[in-house]
This record gives sequence, structure tokens and C-alpha cells, in this order.
Amino acid sequence: MCLSLGQIMGKTSQTNVKLHVDIQGTGFPILCLHGHPGNSSSMSVFTQHLAQRFQTIAPDLRGYGKSRFKGDFPMSDHLIDLETLLDRLGINRCLVLGWSLGGILAMELTLRLPERVSGLILVATAACPRSSHPPISWQDNLYTAIASIINWLHPSLQWNIETFGKRSLYRYLIQQHTPTTYQYLASAAMPAYLQTSAAATRSLNQALRSGYNRLGDLDKIQSPSLVLAGAVDRHITAESSRETAQHLPDSQWHCYSNTAHLFPWEIPHQVLRDIDNWICLNPQAVKNLEFRI
Repeated sequence: MCLSLGQIMGKTSQTNVKLHVDIQGTGFPILCLHGHPGNSSSMSVFTQHLAQRFQTIAPDLRGYGKSRFKGDFPMSDHLIDLETLLDRLGINRCLVLGWSLGGILAMELTLRLPERVSGLILVATAACPRSSHPPISWQDNLYTAIASIINWLHPSLQWNIETFGKRSLYRYLIQQHTPTTYQYLASAAMPAYLQTSAAATRSLNQALRSGYNRLGDLDKIQSPSLVLAGAVDRHITAESSRETAQHLPDSQWHCYSNTAHLFPWEIPHQVLRDIDNWICLNPQAVKNLEFRI
């Protein structure tokens, strides 16, 4: 059964939110959508590189980062916010890059506005997401809290990585406990976590409990897509990401060994190189349509 965000969440709240947005570079626009918990800074691993050739647009989604919102809201409101953002910025067509929840919203936005999305880059996400995450114990939460606080104060401290990091919930988010990865955890993950509202968490959990599944509609997406996954991802399994790639009519698939859900922070250079190569092979994804009379 195919269930969209609109079917799962029902009516929208009809409350408009002006999203905080980080815009860098010039050229063809790339809309970069973060995951949960996250914010625009979480996408810096992509935006700092892509902004050298394109215009990157990274919003804080409703209830995340600086896009504050009081009260509960349905997931479908994110799509209204994003459409409003594109209108406000005068963007008629863009490439959309989405990580985790951001990837789900990227697919939903494409199905909602197919003429405005030139291509998709889907990172650690799926149209029918499945998890293999084991139960979380109080020790997991304790070690995660300690590892996060120490890493925030002293990023990439090897003693903290070995003593607490590898025993915390980070072991399900990453496989390669490198200083670079922990630097991203300190500079991007921790602030994003602290700025994520309870309402945003409730909205996502409700959608997932309702059985979100868009596989049956992916054949409507005609724009080219790149689907990237971490082989040991426990949050959204590589198998569910591959299933998404198989349902997309024009897709390329990469699965990275010895990486998990946060693989762009584990192997950033390899991920960015593969994105560059895909763009090179799909130039239509970063070009405006030409109309001839």
C-alpha cells in the first residue's frame, strides 16, 4: 500500500513559516535538505563543496534550527514551507539533495512539483524506510551523553572516542571513528540536536508509525537520481535504500562498505567525488530548461 505524507498526516496546519535559510555560491540552485535531528549547518559537508560551482540553498526545516514554530504540525507542512521558499527566492527549477528525512522530503517535493525538480541526490534515505536498530539501553544513553559533551568541549579527543564514543549510540551512526567524523559530530550534530523541537520529533515519529511508503509512486519521477547508502546503516537500512533506487526509473546507486547512517561525515571526499561524477554524467540535472518557439 502506497501512503504519502498527506495521506498519513491529513490536513495541513495552514500556518505559514518563513524558513531560516543559508545560501552560498552562485549558479544553478541546489536545494539541500537536512535530516532529523538536523539544521542547515548539518549540510555543510555538501554545501561548502557544491557552492564552489552552484548556488546552494540549505533551509532549517520547520521546528529545526532557527525555523522556530510553536505547537504541533503535520509532516506535510514541510512541503508547503519548501514550495513557499522556492517561490520567495524565485527558483523555478532546482536539483534537490536530501539526507535521511531530507531525502524523503526531496522525493515528496518531486512528486508534488515534478516540473521544478531537475534531479535528486538521495543520501541514507528510502521511500519505504526500514530500520534494524537494536533496543536502546540506559547505558547507551549515558555513554552517548558523556561522549557528546566531552566531544563538544574537546572535539576528536582520542581518549573520549575510545572510552565513550565507541560504546555510545554513535556506534550505530558511524563505523569509522575518525577525528574528522567526530569533528562533524561536535560542530554540526550536537548544535542541531539541541535546536530540534519536540514537535518536530513527534511529527516524524507519527509519520513513521503510520507506515510511510511511496515505492509505488516512484515511477512518476522522471528526473535522474543518485542514491547513496552506508552498508551498515541501522537507521535506514541499505536494503531499503537500494529498493528505492530500483523503483526510480533513472537512478544510479552507490553503497559504501564499512559506513553507517552518517557516512558523508565518515568518507566525505569519496561521497563528494561520486556526486561530482554523477553531475558530470547528468548535466541536465544542473541546467535550466530551454523553451523554443
